[in-house]
Amino acid sequence: MRLLVDVTHPAHVHLFRNAIATLRRRGHEVRVVAREKDVTLDLLSAYGIEHTSLSRARPGAAGALREWTGRGLRLARLARAFDPDVVLSRLNPTAAYVATALGVPNVVFHDTEVAGLLDRVTLPAAAVVATPAAFDRELPTEHLRYRGFHELAYLHPARFEPDADRLREHGVDPHEPYAVVRLVAMDAHHDRGSEGFAPETVRRLVDGLADHGEVYVSSESPLPEGLAGHAPPVPVDAMHDLLAFADCYVGDSSTMATEAAVLATPSVRYNPLDEEMGNFEQLGEAGLVRSHYDPEIAADSAIELAADPEAGRRWRRRQRRLLAEVVDPTAFAVALVEEVGE
Repeated sequence: MRLLVDVTHPAHVHLFRNAIATLRRRGHEVRVVAREKDVTLDLLSAYGIEHTSLSRARPGAAGALREWTGRGLRLARLARAFDPDVVLSRLNPTAAYVATALGVPNVVFHDTEVAGLLDRVTLPAAAVVATPAAFDRELPTEHLRYRGFHELAYLHPARFEPDADRLREHGVDPHEPYAVVRLVAMDAHHDRGSEGFAPETVRRLVDGLADHGEVYVSSESPLPEGLAGHAPPVPVDAMHDLLAFADCYVGDSSTMATEAAVLATPSVRYNPLDEEMGNFEQLGEAGLVRSHYDPEIAADSAIELAADPEAGRRWRRRQRRLLAEVVDPTAFAVALVEEVGE
């Protein structure tokens, strides 16, 4: 089987990297195309995944339109030459329509109910869409659900074991208290029109967390003045090790909030959207993520958790219960792609 994988965001690298490795070991030919967005290309290189970058993320609606138009043309040329049997992607209109034009199935992984226009544009061209079981919508195409979360494709215990030595190599003591803060640029399709943490809230949050240990701030945009010294000292492919040993996570990144939860790290998420997603309803009911619509309340909640010496023990107990109920999404993805590609 010949598989084309389209990776347009750092989270997609993690979602598909183990499936790519497994499918290659099973004798399939896999071609990866990518997009210069945040640390996407750095992660692909760190994991030794050969790739072809087709575009660079551009700001604003006009910039996005130019980028995705050019990307679609370049993807079509590359796909015609490669002649895949299956195209694998996250929710991605160029991958879906290029696959349709070639007459091959597009397998889509999707977990964001608030995708709106991107849903309406992409899903009619998808052959099959795989979502977590908690996904709170029915989709107008073949829709498969699995028990779990996208983030378990790389953080399931079968796939990941935190490495304390990697942190020590970069000056982080995993046994000393610290918190991780993640700030996103709010330029994703589902974030448009939303606002993340205000700079003054970030400063108050960092100051409050710093009373209880080190604070590492990962940001897609330049950090507010005076906070540059809080950038994580670890390489991009060690961020999950940093997150796993943290005493607390807080941020406006839904992906990292889920990563923290499945790693048993106390997790606080600021949700700037007007509605909640099924994944976070499930994680909230499990007691693994605190989601707040008010950034000030989210900051206070995180500072409270950082001060609580019993929080980690409670999260580990809840995480064990969750892991007993889920599957390994990588194994699910490999089986699905092979079945579709037959």
